[in-house]
Amino acid sequence: MSGKGRKAANEAVFREVNERIEELQRRFSVAGDELLQIVCECDELNCMTHISVSVGTYERVRGDSATFLVAPGHEDPSVEEVLERDDGYFVVRKRAGEARRIAEASDPR
Repeated sequence: MSGKGRKAANEAVFREVNERIEELQRRFSVAGDELLQIVCECDELNCMTHISVSVGTYERVRGDSATFLVAPGHEDPSVEEVLERDDGYFVVRKRAGEARRIAEASDPR
């Protein structure tokens, strides 16, 4: 696996963690307008930056297996493009190639 492939695999790990966070928060009756507290889905395996995002935004981003939520400054222009910029997070999409294939194959949904 190339360096880009390893980075994409790291992001998939964080996406899986966030799926469990979202599941737990829903189980404990988080209202649709409350913010989820998730971890940054960047490609740095040791990143533990927290992001606050609405349930609606989280679900919308999860609707595309090539998109991820990252902290500002954690985007990697060599493998992804920034689709949205918010005060506390960016939405990025993997470019075509190995990183996107890994993102799509590892999507837990």
